[in-house]
Amino acid sequence: MVERQELDASGQLRRRQLVRAVIASAVGTSIEWYDFFLYGFAASTLFAELFFPTSDSTTGLLVALGTYFGGFAARPIGAAIFGHYGDRIGRKAALITTLITMGLATALVGLVPTYQQIGIWGGVLLTALRLLQGISVGGEWGGSVLLATEWGKTRGGKRGFLGSWPQFGVPVGLVLGYLALQIFQPLHPYWGWRIPFLLSLVLAGVGLYIRLGILETPVFAKVVKENRVERVPVKEALAKNWREIVLSALLRTGQQAPFYIFTVFILTYATKTLGFAANDVYTYVIVAGLVSLVTVPFWGYISDLVGRRRLYIVGAALMVVWSFVYWPLLDTRVPALVFLAIVLAAPIHDIQYGPQATFIAESFTGRLRYSGASLGYQLASVTSGGPAPLIAVWLYATYQSSFAIAVYMAICAAISVVAAWLLKDRSQHDYAIEYDEQQATT
Repeated sequence: MVERQELDASGQLRRRQLVRAVIASAVGTSIEWYDFFLYGFAASTLFAELFFPTSDSTTGLLVALGTYFGGFAARPIGAAIFGHYGDRIGRKAALITTLITMGLATALVGLVPTYQQIGIWGGVLLTALRLLQGISVGGEWGGSVLLATEWGKTRGGKRGFLGSWPQFGVPVGLVLGYLALQIFQPLHPYWGWRIPFLLSLVLAGVGLYIRLGILETPVFAKVVKENRVERVPVKEALAKNWREIVLSALLRTGQQAPFYIFTVFILTYATKTLGFAANDVYTYVIVAGLVSLVTVPFWGYISDLVGRRRLYIVGAALMVVWSFVYWPLLDTRVPALVFLAIVLAAPIHDIQYGPQATFIAESFTGRLRYSGASLGYQLASVTSGGPAPLIAVWLYATYQSSFAIAVYMAICAAISVVAAWLLKDRSQHDYAIEYDEQQATT
């Protein structure tokens, strides 16, 4: 009877921690992505004029987007730093540090003087803070995914669904970032846009409060108990799992590049090329983000039923087709069709994004999971996500046609189809037992 009561108490504790972990992951990533997207939206619409004024508007936009790309370039650095500490000292400690770092960096962006006040040094400070944002986001994702999935069942269960909740933070951050700029920027040309950045400190405080109440995950606690903690986990992950790291990065190509075209480049294209009002485009993208609040966890759930690799291949293949539908719809300049194109892009993109976190995390054994998953995920930020808006600007400027961008997106999606096919499906492996042991037993 006593043993049964202890088991029941243990099960109740785990269920409570699982709920808290999922909430903490979703809230934390929402805050981090709010900060990250907020900068991207401002870079696309405001920063060229405020910090990088030139006689050529395209050059100014490219420079502003270049600082935006700097955040992507820094994300693998963050993945290595926080991956190391996440596999050495624990998921919780690493996640708390990323949240504090991001909150401070974003708030400081809201205090940077413009070009008119201190010249080019405003752009320099802006770039440095953007790099700090990138480092923070680089460590956030992996920890949030592991916090949610490592509190779930170690075999079977709803791991795909649990892993979709950190992904849920992306559309939340997207919607909040768009809304914040839309609400505050019109208040004043100098300080209106700064308010959303300063609010990051408040949001970070909320996220920190939630995360402090979470215990360390049972999977990492088991690694510590069995004395399996690696001295240099990043080095071990690169040595033992380089193939999975490369495939994880390639896996994201067909999701990352289209996503940042759908959410960042579209602001410039729809307003400058198609002639739509900025407020209308903001509204369309916000609606698409609201759709993703449903479709991201939905596709994560479906991946538990049909298999993550199978679903991912279907999603990437659909993105190939959608690439040649999306741009003709936009180029009609018919408001209803433009709205349809922007909103429908969300659920099609989410077929990949919903199961993606768990698919990548499952590719790495417990003692190397933070390092390996973070490196694979964040490398794609440099190879596909960050460059996508820049490449789209260059392609349109060179060919004066959206068809070139469609071809680029389709090629990226085709790469994801191949990578998903090659990445081993480990959804049936026990999440808490080291994979090399399971393979040896088999």
